[in-house]
Amino acid sequence: MRSLTETEIVEAVYKGQSEGQTQMVGRYAKCVFAMIVRQVTDVMDAQELTQDTFLRAFKYIDKYDPRKASLSTWLCSIAYRLTIDFLKRRRLTVVSFEDNYMLSTDISDEQLEAGLSTGRKERIEQLMAIVDELPAEERMLLTLYYFEDRPLKEIAYIMGYDEKTLSVRLHRTRKRLYFKLNGRKNV
Repeated sequence: MRSLTETEIVEAVYKGQSEGQTQMVGRYAKCVFAMIVRQVTDVMDAQELTQDTFLRAFKYIDKYDPRKASLSTWLCSIAYRLTIDFLKRRRLTVVSFEDNYMLSTDISDEQLEAGLSTGRKERIEQLMAIVDELPAEERMLLTLYYFEDRPLKEIAYIMGYDEKTLSVRLHRTRKRLYFKLNGRKNV
């Protein structure tokens, strides 16, 4: 079987051809699964959400617009929505660290980066524990930005936000992490 281009995969899936579906899953399943499994701790749940992502993509392939995003980004946007819905059903209460003190404290991106970047194992473990306490959407934002190294424009598409709004949200989330990591109370 020859490797199809992204356009050919979309056309084949649209026509209901199994070759297109097989190649779409083969090409993008690892990326989608990696994004989901960082949010959903149970591998079986992550596999099911990955499968649901592709089933939804096959069903709504006519909604895909290559002018707005790559196929990978479009699939990740589907996975994002399914994962957030799953996590909201699982975690009925969401704890936010935001408070007026933290938001009113001025801190630059450079200070945040310096305070959050570290190679020490203990510090990384502390940071990961704090990230696990964040609401699902903020964890996903950090996953896409740091672990998958995606540009904000692509993350904005995946998460359904304006790029500027997302930039502010990323800054605030990093600020919360910084204050929690550095022992500030009331954050």
